[in-house]
Amino acid sequence: MKSLRALASVLTGWSERNGEPRRQVAVLPVRPGPDGSLQVMLITSRETRRWVVPKGWPMKGLKNYEAAAREAYEEAGLIGRVGRRALGSYFYHKRLKSRDTVLCQVQVFRLDVRKQLKTWPEQQEREGRWFSVPEAAEAVTEAGLAALIRAAGAEGAKARKAKAKDGASKGAAGKAASTKGAPGRAP
Repeated sequence: MKSLRALASVLTGWSERNGEPRRQVAVLPVRPGPDGSLQVMLITSRETRRWVVPKGWPMKGLKNYEAAAREAYEEAGLIGRVGRRALGSYFYHKRLKSRDTVLCQVQVFRLDVRKQLKTWPEQQEREGRWFSVPEAAEAVTEAGLAALIRAAGAEGAKARKAKAKDGASKGAAGKAASTKGAPGRAP
C-alpha cells in the first residue's frame, strides 16, 4: 500500500500522510483603519509571491494560537493580542521543496495588532501590506481564506455598529442626567 501511495505521489505531485491533511496554524492580523473600518495585513509567500496570512507548522511546547502569533512576529514583525479560539480553518495545497504538494488544513486565529516592529526575522523575504476587508478577500487565492476574511469583516462591522449605538445611548443618557436638577430647569 505504501508503494502505491508513493507512486500516486510521484505521478500526481500530491502527497499525504495517513490520508489526512497536514495541519498548520495562522493568524488573521487586523487593526482599525483611519475611518474605523477593519483592515487586514497580508504578506507574500516566499516562493510564489501570492498574498497570504502569516502561517506555519504547529510548534512543540506552544499552543496553536501561540505558534500562530510567533509566525506573525517572524514573517511580518507583528505584535498584538491573539485570540485563543480559532476563527475557522481553510484548506490549500502547499508546494514542498521537492516540488510535491501536500494538502494542508490551516487553523486561523485573530490577531489584534498593536504594532509592527522595525525589524523582524523574515523582513527581507516577504512583502506586507494593509488591505481593506474586501481588497484582502479579493487578493488571496484560497476561497476558504477569503470567506474567513469576509466573516471577520462582517463581525467587525457588527461590533462597530453596536459600539456606535451603545455610545449614542450613553450620550443621550448622560445628557438627560446632566439636565436633571440643573438650576432654572424643570425636572
